[in-house]
Amino acid sequence: MAYRSLEDCLLDLEKNGQLLRIKEEVDPYLEMASIHLRVFAAKGPAILFEKVRGSKFRAASNIFGTLERSEFIFRNTLNEVRNLIDVKNDPINALKHPIKNFKTLLAGAKALPLKNPLQKPVMYEQINISDIPQIVHWPMDGGAYVTLPQVYTEDIDKPGIMNGNMGMYRIQLSGNYYVKNAEIGLHYQLHRGIGVHQTKANKKGQPLKVSVFAGGPPAHSVAAVMPLPEGLGEATFAGALGGRRFRYTYDDGFCISTDADFVITGTVEPQQNKPEGPFGDHLGYYSLQHDFPLMKVHKVYARKNAIWPFTVVGRPPQEDTSFGQLIHSITGSALQNEIPGLKEVHAVDAAGVHPLLLAIGSERYTPYTPATQPAEILTIANHILGTGQLSLAKFLFITADASNTIHTHDIQAFFTYLLERIDLKRDIHFYTNTTIDTLDYSGTSINSGSKVVFAANGAVKRSLGTTIPDCVAAYQAQLVMPGVLSIQLQPFTTYEQSHQLLEQLNNTLQAYTNELAAFPLIILSDDAAFTAATLNNYLWVAYTRCNPSHDIYGINHFTENKHWGCTNVILDARIKPHHAPALVLDAAVEARVDAILHKAGY
Repeated sequence: MAYRSLEDCLLDLEKNGQLLRIKEEVDPYLEMASIHLRVFAAKGPAILFEKVRGSKFRAASNIFGTLERSEFIFRNTLNEVRNLIDVKNDPINALKHPIKNFKTLLAGAKALPLKNPLQKPVMYEQINISDIPQIVHWPMDGGAYVTLPQVYTEDIDKPGIMNGNMGMYRIQLSGNYYVKNAEIGLHYQLHRGIGVHQTKANKKGQPLKVSVFAGGPPAHSVAAVMPLPEGLGEATFAGALGGRRFRYTYDDGFCISTDADFVITGTVEPQQNKPEGPFGDHLGYYSLQHDFPLMKVHKVYARKNAIWPFTVVGRPPQEDTSFGQLIHSITGSALQNEIPGLKEVHAVDAAGVHPLLLAIGSERYTPYTPATQPAEILTIANHILGTGQLSLAKFLFITADASNTIHTHDIQAFFTYLLERIDLKRDIHFYTNTTIDTLDYSGTSINSGSKVVFAANGAVKRSLGTTIPDCVAAYQAQLVMPGVLSIQLQPFTTYEQSHQLLEQLNNTLQAYTNELAAFPLIILSDDAAFTAATLNNYLWVAYTRCNPSHDIYGINHFTENKHWGCTNVILDARIKPHHAPALVLDAAVEARVDAILHKAGY
């Protein structure tokens, strides 16, 4: 469907039984987010909130709540877009088969952005920031946020939409020290295109013009989160995916997406920041208050009967999980084409996406004799950790599988295969004092942390245990999966005290090396039973709460020629004093939401 607006999409979903209308007035403070979380968790429909307290505008969420719904929304264009990305990755092959690729190339040409269309729906009226639904998602949030924006900037040296960047960066609309209706907060993470644009503007001492689009055809939102090949712009991709050219104009030098429901324009002056946050984020914790760029509001536009789109992020899986699934569905083998020898890579959603990667590579370096230790996969690991958003990962588990018997999305089977084969004295490789996700508070300061690669290749070295050894019974040990134990110690206090405590643990368990040989991985947590209760609990606790350089310990550990190894790895996944608090729902709000959903017949 070539939707002309967000409302077109919602009406189409309603015709197909995929829309829930909430007719009762709902409070944007926590209630709307809670309703969204409930409906998403039940794999329910998209939601249209018809009466938002304090605003004349309606709001919509859970639009992309399942992969099936996302594929339904783009049912007429997905195949051509997949082919378009393949053509971009391998244009020579496309030229060799012009007839086969004619439809794809035609779709690409149709996707060219359209400047100054006759109709400019979004410029129907000029409003204030405070007129927008002021949705607060979690109890400790610093204010209302835009959570489904398309943030547009241009290269100050190469202006124009073909060199523009459209990304999904969160925008704080109210709270903290922002002047009402005049200032908002712009938060973006490391390795984002907008950062390049702001750096160039700062060097010239000029303000960066920023446009925040919200709503419009759903392809625009997907374009803002897509990791596109070099030279394929977000506006072009939005047109191809939506089957409708991205329409835009300029107003006072600011780019305006004319099909959007809302547009906020403003400037970011060099070196002008204000505190932004806290905000309940996609790792399942709050990102805390820090200085981020201040955006001075210029104008705010809304189309007639505009609908404010939003999503809610929190401990995964959430709606952004479906975004990730859709991206994978569209891009296919693009990353494998970029990284020679890579067969699969999986950014594990249950661990917050960025903290944990699982990968399968090839071992082709020694064809005259079978490889018995990691070789090519270490080269691939370095390439992965130097590629785009993958560079924010903290943990990379990588193995080679010549027989193609495992897959990275079968997480337990993948861990079993790797843990059976890894040599913990040889195959652990650290990267210290480097960057991690801005939203990850396991490091000792913002953006700062470490990485580790666990690489495995060769024959099976151990059978994995399924019975808890008596030697760890005193630590309330639980079995997470074969070969992985969860144990419990007193809460974390300081790293100095923790090092002493873990050294005592090492000294105690050294005497039981044989009994623990079947358990190469031990997770130390505040609640061993919770960690072991489900696979997702293990992934969330172990990999969101660890900074590899500081929180990996080992039984029988040693350092030789600056290489660290051990016989059993211990991940200290206890909550540290510097960690951000986990997200917890408000009980009173949950009770009110029970009643609202009951009235809505859901």
